[in-house]
Amino acid sequence: MFDKILIANRGEIACRVMETAASLGVKTVAVYSSADSAAKHVAMADEAFLIGHGPAPADSYLLGDEIIAIAKSSGAKAIHPGYGFLSENPDFVEAVEAAGLAFIGPSADAIRKMGLKDAAKVLMEEAGVPVVPGYHGANQDADFLKGEADKIGYPVLIKAVAGGGGKGMRLVEAGDEFAQALASAQGEATTSFGNADVLIEKYIQQPRHIEIQVFGDGTHAVHLFERDCSLQRRHQKVIEEAPAPGMTNEMRAAMGEAGVRAAEAIGYKGAGTVEFIVDGSNGLRADGFWFMEMNTRLQVEHPVSELITGVDLVEWQLRVAAGESLPTQQSELSINGHAFEARLYAEDVPKGFLPATGTLTHLKFPASCRADSGVRAGDTISPWYDPMISKVIVHGPTRAIALSRLSQALAATEVGGTVTNLAFLGALAAHEGFAAGEVDTGLIARDLDALVAAPVVMPHHRVAAAMQALDLIQTDWDTGFTLWADLHRSVTLMHQDDVFEASVEISDPDRQLWTIGEDQVVANRRGGTWDLGGHSLPAVSQAAGDITVYDGYGLGFTLVDPLDRDASAGGDLNLIEAPMPGLVKAVFAKAGDAVKEGDRLAILEAMKMEHSLLAARDGVVAEVLASGGDQVEAGAALVRLEED
Repeated sequence: MFDKILIANRGEIACRVMETAASLGVKTVAVYSSADSAAKHVAMADEAFLIGHGPAPADSYLLGDEIIAIAKSSGAKAIHPGYGFLSENPDFVEAVEAAGLAFIGPSADAIRKMGLKDAAKVLMEEAGVPVVPGYHGANQDADFLKGEADKIGYPVLIKAVAGGGGKGMRLVEAGDEFAQALASAQGEATTSFGNADVLIEKYIQQPRHIEIQVFGDGTHAVHLFERDCSLQRRHQKVIEEAPAPGMTNEMRAAMGEAGVRAAEAIGYKGAGTVEFIVDGSNGLRADGFWFMEMNTRLQVEHPVSELITGVDLVEWQLRVAAGESLPTQQSELSINGHAFEARLYAEDVPKGFLPATGTLTHLKFPASCRADSGVRAGDTISPWYDPMISKVIVHGPTRAIALSRLSQALAATEVGGTVTNLAFLGALAAHEGFAAGEVDTGLIARDLDALVAAPVVMPHHRVAAAMQALDLIQTDWDTGFTLWADLHRSVTLMHQDDVFEASVEISDPDRQLWTIGEDQVVANRRGGTWDLGGHSLPAVSQAAGDITVYDGYGLGFTLVDPLDRDASAGGDLNLIEAPMPGLVKAVFAKAGDAVKEGDRLAILEAMKMEHSLLAARDGVVAEVLASGGDQVEAGAALVRLEED
């Protein structure tokens, strides 16, 4: 076993690797960007070194030569890449090994063979792994590709041959939509991966995304059963589970054998995932799954496989990279219970899941779940990286019990200081179809309106926020005392765009009468616990003028100075502004252009995603204030429309 390793990553996965390394007595070395000097993974490591000279990944976590130099100078014997960044870069693997270090992952050759989806599909066909009908060749002529799509039959999926994460992917439902979709996919693929090539494949009408966790030692491989990752939004996984609901023993055996064949065909070493698209229209069948791609690294969702098998996949990675053979044979692996993982992100769901930033003023997870997180209370969600806060992971003896535990864990999770997708995750966990195992990749899109409905704010929530604002939760013997009458106080608060006044009469330290509009709530304290009109006082936190009530997945309130109300709180519809710091990828508007509400005026790249900025009303462009390639701050004006 290695005595010291370097983790060439950040955030949640860096912390996850460090936890296992520490349990094995292996020291860890962290690298960090200028934006991450106070990050959790830096604090957890035995040693930490600044990498590069800027926060952008290209200026820090993608500097392979610098990372290797730090590993050597620190005495690390191996490099763990985590996922993302350099984890699937074969040139980096070769450089690591040329420097006399071990790479904790597959060979460069294996990564290359699976790195391009078209070549990988050909290889899998040769290995006897079923592949979706499609065109995976080198001819990238637009007319030729259109002809291939016509042969396959619509709907078809255009997919970039490089990369992942849903980028460079477009669904085409009719032939007359193909040309525009192809140009869009190629443009995004070029921006994201530097490679415009695409493949075309048949689109499965009721698809499920089921993947097989494999592990190899370079010669032999085993599988650790399947994960169902069908609950997706725009090709991004949201909640994963293991095993897959409705899985039959026959299909599990067939998929597992296919995953092992795929791994052994390329001499795979370490943890990897073979992803399959599954036709779920008539139940799960052994002849109804097809290879999509192989991820030659540890997956974000690996914990659910760990919980149902009792295997620490990171420990296996370290042991095999250090020269051991497979720790366990296939016959020794079995499934125990059911597990779920929900991805908790800093994102503004009502604004179209827009990634968010902010300082985490409060962060608390219930003891009933496993929370794999790369941040702590006081940390800042950076605009430079993925805005994941944590993975909330649960296990139970049955799927129903595990799902109930997920719902409870999400309801008990407390996040203050930024907006999150917590309520959206809670709605998914409570979805009747999902509970029944009726999952496919289109579930979220079909029921999106109901899933993103804002939690209802009740009078007792407003009272809880007001009590915190006026410091009336921890009251003393003299609270409420005035010379002749009960003490009367009031405060103005805002929830989203709703501004309200809350007033209170305090007769003694244990009784308060609150009035908010037409609602009255009596707050009584008994045995040290406040009762607000029949509801227990939820947990509450405050940072400056921001108050969070931890009910309904976190309800945010803001203190308002009545003398300082902004009459234009509705926003300036004439200005199209950057919602967060980012890079202006393109501007489509020109001065004098007539635009309609919803027209795309610019594209902003931020937090590893592209965001279309749309006109808020019909109008005429007065001036364009930014150009493609500009780096802008949040709130920067990009396009201005003429006054109505």
